Amino acid sequence: MSKFMVAGFVQLETIVNVDELPLPYKEFDSIPDSVNSGMGGAGFNEAMALRWLGDDVDFMSMIARSMSRRQIQAQLKMADVELSTDYVLPMLDGMPTAVILYAKGRKQTFEDVKDIRTVEYDIDLFESQIQDKDMVLISNCNFCRPLLKLAKKYNKPLALNVRSMRAEKIANKEDFLEAADIVYISDDDIDGDPYDCIDECRKKYDTEIIIMGLGSRGVILYTREDNSVIEYNSVKTHEVVNTVGVGNAVFSAFLHYYVKTGDAKDAIKNALLFSSYKMSFVGTSNGFMTEEQIEQWRNLIWKE
Repeated sequence: MSKFMVAGFVQLETIVNVDELPLPYKEFDSIPDSVNSGMGGAGFNEAMALRWLGDDVDFMSMIARSMSRRQIQAQLKMADVELSTDYVLPMLDGMPTAVILYAKGRKQTFEDVKDIRTVEYDIDLFESQIQDKDMVLISNCNFCRPLLKLAKKYNKPLALNVRSMRAEKIANKEDFLEAADIVYISDDDIDGDPYDCIDECRKKYDTEIIIMGLGSRGVILYTREDNSVIEYNSVKTHEVVNTVGVGNAVFSAFLHYYVKTGDAKDAIKNALLFSSYKMSFVGTSNGFMTEEQIEQWRNLIWKE
Protein backbone atom coordinates (compact mmCIF):
# COMPACT_ATOMS: atom_id res chain seq x y z
CA MET A 1 0.00 0.00 0.00
CA SER A 2 1.51 3.32 -1.12
CA LYS A 3 0.96 6.59 0.73
CA PHE A 4 -0.35 9.53 -1.28
CA MET A 5 -1.18 13.13 -0.49
CA VAL A 6 -3.81 14.46 -2.91
CA ALA A 7 -4.57 18.19 -2.90
CA GLY A 8 -7.15 19.70 -5.21
CA PHE A 9 -10.76 20.63 -5.83
CA VAL A 10 -13.86 18.94 -4.54
CA GLN A 11 -17.07 20.33 -6.00
CA LEU A 12 -20.71 19.62 -6.58
CA GLU A 13 -21.20 18.44 -10.16
CA THR A 14 -24.19 17.99 -12.38
CA ILE A 15 -23.64 16.11 -15.65
CA VAL A 16 -26.34 16.47 -18.29
CA ASN A 17 -26.35 14.14 -21.30
CA VAL A 18 -27.58 16.05 -24.35
CA ASP A 19 -28.02 15.11 -28.00
CA GLU A 20 -25.65 17.68 -29.46
CA LEU A 21 -23.38 20.63 -28.76
CA PRO A 22 -23.90 23.51 -29.13
CA LEU A 23 -27.27 22.91 -27.53
CA PRO A 24 -30.28 24.26 -29.47
CA TYR A 25 -32.67 26.31 -27.38
CA LYS A 26 -35.65 24.61 -25.78
CA GLU A 27 -37.73 26.15 -23.04
CA PHE A 28 -38.29 22.76 -21.39
CA ASP A 29 -37.18 19.17 -21.95
CA SER A 30 -37.82 16.06 -19.88
CA ILE A 31 -35.46 13.16 -20.59
CA PRO A 32 -35.24 10.14 -18.26
CA ASP A 33 -31.77 9.28 -16.85
CA SER A 34 -30.13 12.30 -18.46
CA VAL A 35 -29.08 14.23 -15.34
CA ASN A 36 -26.53 12.94 -12.84
CA SER A 37 -25.50 14.89 -9.73
CA GLY A 38 -22.84 14.18 -7.14
CA MET A 39 -19.40 15.04 -5.83
CA GLY A 40 -16.55 15.58 -8.25
CA GLY A 41 -13.54 17.75 -8.92
CA ALA A 42 -10.07 16.61 -9.98
CA GLY A 43 -8.69 16.21 -6.47
CA PHE A 44 -11.70 14.31 -5.19
CA ASN A 45 -11.80 12.01 -8.24
CA GLU A 46 -8.10 11.21 -7.96
CA ALA A 47 -8.29 10.53 -4.24
CA MET A 48 -11.26 8.22 -4.78
CA ALA A 49 -9.48 6.30 -7.55
CA LEU A 50 -6.31 5.82 -5.49
CA ARG A 51 -8.29 4.60 -2.51
CA TRP A 52 -10.18 2.18 -4.74
CA LEU A 53 -6.84 0.76 -5.87
CA GLY A 54 -5.84 0.24 -2.25
CA ASP A 55 -3.59 3.22 -1.50
CA ASP A 56 -3.45 5.17 1.75
CA VAL A 57 -4.65 8.69 0.85
CA ASP A 58 -4.69 12.01 2.69
CA PHE A 59 -7.10 14.21 0.73
CA MET A 60 -6.48 17.92 1.32
CA SER A 61 -9.17 20.31 0.13
CA MET A 62 -11.75 22.92 1.17
CA ILE A 63 -15.52 23.06 1.15
CA ALA A 64 -18.16 25.65 2.06
CA ARG A 65 -18.58 26.46 5.71
CA SER A 66 -22.28 25.64 5.31
CA MET A 67 -21.50 22.12 4.09
CA SER A 68 -20.78 19.23 6.42
CA ARG A 69 -18.31 16.41 5.98
CA ARG A 70 -21.31 14.08 6.34
CA GLN A 71 -22.45 15.08 2.86
CA ILE A 72 -19.10 14.01 1.41
CA GLN A 73 -19.15 10.82 3.47
CA ALA A 74 -22.60 10.02 2.08
CA GLN A 75 -21.17 10.23 -1.45
CA LEU A 76 -18.30 7.96 -0.46
CA LYS A 77 -20.69 5.45 1.05
CA MET A 78 -22.61 5.28 -2.23
CA ALA A 79 -19.34 4.59 -4.06
CA ASP A 80 -18.28 1.99 -1.48
CA VAL A 81 -14.98 3.82 -0.81
CA GLU A 82 -13.50 4.68 2.56
CA LEU A 83 -11.77 8.06 2.22
CA SER A 84 -10.97 10.18 5.24
CA THR A 85 -12.34 13.74 5.21
CA ASP A 86 -10.20 14.85 8.17
CA TYR A 87 -8.29 17.28 5.96
CA VAL A 88 -11.26 18.64 4.00
CA LEU A 89 -11.65 22.00 5.70
CA PRO A 90 -14.91 24.05 5.79
CA MET A 91 -13.34 27.42 4.93
CA LEU A 92 -15.17 28.72 1.84
CA ASP A 93 -18.05 31.18 1.55
CA GLY A 94 -19.71 28.92 -1.02
CA MET A 95 -19.34 25.42 -2.44
CA PRO A 96 -17.51 25.11 -5.78
CA THR A 97 -20.00 23.88 -8.36
CA ALA A 98 -19.95 22.76 -11.98
CA VAL A 99 -22.50 21.86 -14.65
CA ILE A 100 -21.20 19.72 -17.52
CA LEU A 101 -23.11 19.23 -20.76
CA TYR A 102 -21.99 16.02 -22.47
CA ALA A 103 -22.77 14.86 -26.02
CA LYS A 104 -21.08 11.97 -27.83
CA GLY A 105 -17.53 12.62 -26.62
CA ARG A 106 -17.81 16.40 -26.52
CA LYS A 107 -18.40 18.43 -23.39
CA GLN A 108 -19.11 21.97 -22.30
CA THR A 109 -18.39 22.92 -18.70
CA PHE A 110 -19.82 25.76 -16.62
CA GLU A 111 -17.85 26.20 -13.41
CA ASP A 112 -18.18 28.46 -10.37
CA VAL A 113 -15.29 27.90 -7.95
CA LYS A 114 -16.57 30.53 -5.47
CA ASP A 115 -13.72 31.95 -3.34
CA ILE A 116 -11.35 28.96 -3.45
CA ARG A 117 -8.79 30.93 -5.51
CA THR A 118 -8.27 33.42 -2.66
CA VAL A 119 -8.56 31.25 0.48
CA GLU A 120 -5.37 29.70 1.84
CA TYR A 121 -5.16 26.16 3.18
CA ASP A 122 -3.61 25.34 6.56
CA ILE A 123 0.11 25.13 5.73
CA ASP A 124 0.90 23.39 9.02
CA LEU A 125 -1.42 20.55 8.00
CA PHE A 126 0.31 20.28 4.64
CA GLU A 127 3.70 20.06 6.31
CA SER A 128 2.70 17.58 9.00
CA GLN A 129 1.07 15.17 6.52
CA ILE A 130 3.55 15.30 3.63
CA GLN A 131 6.49 13.84 5.49
CA ASP A 132 5.62 10.13 5.23
CA LYS A 133 4.20 10.17 1.70
CA ASP A 134 5.46 8.23 -1.32
CA MET A 135 3.90 10.67 -3.80
CA VAL A 136 2.20 14.08 -3.74
CA LEU A 137 -0.51 14.67 -6.36
CA ILE A 138 -1.82 18.19 -6.87
CA SER A 139 -3.83 20.35 -9.22
CA ASN A 140 -2.60 23.81 -10.14
CA CYS A 141 -4.91 25.49 -7.61
CA ASN A 142 -3.65 28.52 -5.70
CA PHE A 143 -4.10 26.82 -2.33
CA CYS A 144 -1.80 23.97 -3.47
CA ARG A 145 1.12 26.32 -4.15
CA PRO A 146 2.82 25.85 -0.72
CA LEU A 147 3.26 22.16 -1.57
CA LEU A 148 5.75 23.04 -4.30
CA LYS A 149 8.35 24.06 -1.73
CA LEU A 150 7.32 21.42 0.81
CA ALA A 151 7.72 18.61 -1.71
CA LYS A 152 11.23 19.82 -2.45
CA LYS A 153 12.03 20.30 1.24
CA TYR A 154 11.07 16.72 2.09
CA ASN A 155 12.28 15.24 -1.22
CA LYS A 156 8.84 13.96 -2.25
CA PRO A 157 8.01 13.26 -5.92
CA LEU A 158 5.40 15.72 -7.15
CA ALA A 159 2.72 14.86 -9.72
CA LEU A 160 0.71 17.65 -11.36
CA ASN A 161 -2.60 17.48 -13.21
CA VAL A 162 -2.62 20.49 -15.55
CA ARG A 163 -6.07 21.69 -16.53
CA SER A 164 -4.95 23.83 -19.45
CA MET A 165 -1.74 24.42 -21.39
CA ARG A 166 -3.06 27.25 -23.51
CA ALA A 167 -0.41 29.92 -23.96
CA GLU A 168 -2.37 32.64 -22.15
CA LYS A 169 -2.75 30.48 -19.03
CA ILE A 170 0.83 29.22 -18.69
CA ALA A 171 2.15 32.32 -16.92
CA ASN A 172 0.14 31.61 -13.75
CA LYS A 173 1.37 28.02 -13.49
CA GLU A 174 5.05 28.24 -14.45
CA ASP A 175 6.10 27.51 -10.87
CA PHE A 176 3.91 24.38 -10.80
CA LEU A 177 5.38 23.05 -14.04
CA GLU A 178 8.94 23.79 -12.94
CA ALA A 179 8.44 21.92 -9.65
CA ALA A 180 6.59 18.86 -10.99
CA ASP A 181 8.30 15.54 -11.62
CA ILE A 182 5.29 13.99 -13.40
CA VAL A 183 2.75 15.96 -15.43
CA TYR A 184 -0.59 15.02 -16.97
CA ILE A 185 -1.90 17.21 -19.81
CA SER A 186 -5.08 16.85 -21.86
CA ASP A 187 -4.97 17.60 -25.57
CA ASP A 188 -8.46 19.16 -25.57
CA ASP A 189 -7.14 22.60 -24.60
CA ILE A 190 -3.75 23.00 -26.25
CA ASP A 191 -2.55 25.08 -29.15
CA GLY A 192 -0.93 23.05 -31.89
CA ASP A 193 0.34 19.48 -32.08
CA PRO A 194 0.43 17.30 -28.91
CA TYR A 195 3.95 16.08 -29.72
CA ASP A 196 5.18 19.66 -30.02
CA CYS A 197 3.60 20.47 -26.65
CA ILE A 198 5.38 17.52 -25.02
CA ASP A 199 8.68 18.49 -26.61
CA GLU A 200 8.34 22.06 -25.38
CA CYS A 201 7.53 20.94 -21.82
CA ARG A 202 10.37 18.43 -21.85
CA LYS A 203 12.93 21.03 -22.88
CA LYS A 204 11.64 23.90 -20.77
CA TYR A 205 10.87 22.13 -17.48
CA ASP A 206 13.04 18.98 -17.62
CA THR A 207 10.05 16.90 -16.50
CA GLU A 208 10.67 13.26 -15.59
CA ILE A 209 7.41 11.93 -17.07
CA ILE A 210 4.75 13.57 -19.22
CA ILE A 211 1.41 11.96 -20.05
CA MET A 212 -0.69 13.57 -22.77
CA GLY A 213 -4.32 12.44 -22.88
CA LEU A 214 -5.58 12.14 -26.47
CA GLY A 215 -9.25 11.37 -25.83
CA SER A 216 -10.49 8.41 -27.84
CA ARG A 217 -7.02 7.91 -29.40
CA GLY A 218 -5.35 7.00 -26.10
CA VAL A 219 -2.27 8.68 -24.57
CA ILE A 220 1.29 9.72 -25.32
CA LEU A 221 3.90 8.83 -22.70
CA TYR A 222 7.24 10.65 -22.46
CA THR A 223 9.89 9.28 -20.07
CA ARG A 224 13.12 11.18 -19.49
CA GLU A 225 14.93 8.05 -18.33
CA ASP A 226 15.20 6.64 -21.86
CA ASN A 227 14.11 9.79 -23.74
CA SER A 228 11.20 7.89 -25.29
CA VAL A 229 7.92 9.28 -26.64
CA ILE A 230 5.39 6.50 -27.23
CA GLU A 231 1.73 6.70 -28.22
CA TYR A 232 -0.53 4.05 -26.71
CA ASN A 233 -3.90 3.34 -28.29
CA SER A 234 -7.00 3.32 -26.13
CA VAL A 235 -8.49 -0.04 -25.17
CA LYS A 236 -12.12 -1.11 -24.91
CA THR A 237 -13.62 -3.03 -22.02
CA HIS A 238 -17.26 -1.87 -22.22
CA GLU A 239 -19.39 0.51 -24.25
CA VAL A 240 -18.51 4.18 -23.76
CA VAL A 241 -21.21 6.04 -21.83
CA ASN A 242 -19.48 9.19 -20.60
CA THR A 243 -15.86 10.38 -20.73
CA VAL A 244 -16.06 13.11 -18.07
CA GLY A 245 -13.36 12.51 -15.44
CA VAL A 246 -11.41 10.01 -17.53
CA GLY A 247 -8.21 12.07 -17.40
CA ASN A 248 -8.28 11.97 -13.60
CA ALA A 249 -8.72 8.19 -13.75
CA VAL A 250 -5.79 7.69 -16.17
CA PHE A 251 -3.45 9.80 -14.07
CA SER A 252 -4.43 8.26 -10.73
CA ALA A 253 -4.06 4.69 -11.95
CA PHE A 254 -0.74 5.48 -13.61
CA LEU A 255 0.65 6.95 -10.39
CA HIS A 256 -0.63 4.00 -8.35
CA TYR A 257 1.23 1.50 -10.50
CA TYR A 258 4.28 3.70 -11.08
CA VAL A 259 4.86 4.15 -7.35
CA LYS A 260 4.30 0.42 -6.87
CA THR A 261 6.58 -0.86 -9.66
CA GLY A 262 8.69 2.03 -10.96
CA ASP A 263 7.84 0.94 -14.53
CA ALA A 264 6.15 3.78 -16.43
CA LYS A 265 5.37 1.77 -19.56
CA ASP A 266 3.74 -1.01 -17.56
CA ALA A 267 1.83 1.52 -15.47
CA ILE A 268 0.33 3.31 -18.49
CA LYS A 269 -1.16 0.07 -19.83
CA ASN A 270 -2.91 -0.53 -16.52
CA ALA A 271 -4.06 3.11 -16.46
CA LEU A 272 -5.64 2.75 -19.91
CA LEU A 273 -7.60 -0.28 -18.71
CA PHE A 274 -8.68 1.53 -15.57
CA SER A 275 -9.94 4.53 -17.54
CA SER A 276 -11.63 2.38 -20.20
CA TYR A 277 -13.85 0.79 -17.58
CA LYS A 278 -14.48 4.24 -16.09
CA MET A 279 -15.99 5.43 -19.39
CA SER A 280 -18.87 2.99 -19.05
CA PHE A 281 -20.22 4.94 -16.05
CA VAL A 282 -21.76 8.40 -15.61
CA GLY A 283 -20.30 10.62 -12.88
CA THR A 284 -16.70 11.69 -12.52
CA SER A 285 -16.08 9.69 -9.34
CA ASN A 286 -17.88 6.48 -10.39
CA GLY A 287 -16.77 3.32 -12.18
CA PHE A 288 -13.41 2.22 -10.83
CA MET A 289 -11.69 -1.14 -11.47
CA THR A 290 -9.90 -3.17 -8.83
CA GLU A 291 -6.34 -4.41 -9.34
CA GLU A 292 -7.71 -7.92 -9.86
CA GLN A 293 -10.05 -6.75 -12.63
CA ILE A 294 -7.23 -4.85 -14.33
CA GLU A 295 -5.05 -7.97 -14.32
CA GLN A 296 -7.84 -10.06 -15.85
CA TRP A 297 -8.45 -7.58 -18.67
CA ARG A 298 -4.72 -7.11 -19.24
CA ASN A 299 -4.28 -10.84 -19.81
CA LEU A 300 -7.13 -10.78 -22.31
CA ILE A 301 -5.83 -7.79 -24.28
CA TRP A 302 -2.03 -8.05 -24.17
CA LYS A 303 -1.71 -11.76 -23.25
CA GLU A 304 1.38 -11.19 -21.15
